[in-house]
Amino acid sequence: MTTARIIDLQLRLLDRQVIDTDGKFVCNVDDLELDVDEQGTPFVTAILVGPRALGPRFSGRLGRWVVAIATRLSEDRSTEPLRIDYRQVTEIGNVVKLARTKAELGVTPLEEWVDSRIIARIPGSGHAPE
Repeated sequence: MTTARIIDLQLRLLDRQVIDTDGKFVCNVDDLELDVDEQGTPFVTAILVGPRALGPRFSGRLGRWVVAIATRLSEDRSTEPLRIDYRQVTEIGNVVKLARTKAELGVTPLEEWVDSRIIARIPGSGHAPE
């Protein structure tokens, strides 16, 4: 039987850094996936990562723009955000600790995604400053 714990998701999870078992930065919590049990109580099922998770948190045109660009620049053209199963979470504190390594999770944080998909495509972005 699992022990239920009530936490303020906005305060304790959203925008927190996620680290793996090696203590390495994995990503930030961009959004959460929730489900509802038989009694109608909501619970977290996954941490959502990347621009396709972050976009819907912005209202209106900006949010749609972020998701559209992320979808256009992804290899798979999926509109679904990257997911980390919430069962991998081992501790919630100043950071969210996971039971897996970054390589095992296969997620790319927003910062790495922006660097590889947008910044790298800007002419001259690979040159060192003079």
